[in-house]
Amino acid sequence: MQQERPFDLLNKSLGQQVLVRLKNGVSIRGKVGSFDMHMNMVIEDAQEVGENGDAQTKLGTILLRGGNIIFISPV
Repeated sequence: MQQERPFDLLNKSLGQQVLVRLKNGVSIRGKVGSFDMHMNMVIEDAQEVGENGDAQTKLGTILLRGGNIIFISPV
């Protein structure tokens, strides 16, 4: 079985809901609009998510710097 490369997984995530955890402990949920080779990501309909999974703050469309991302998970 061949493993997928990180960018293959990100391509599959375009237009899909994801949960992104940042280095500062903040979690963001939204749809992947686009990304680049540095894993900078545009997240649409973004919401900051609390520890219990409830939306806390609506952020709209945001740009996340790839160096601040710890993980990305499908929702």
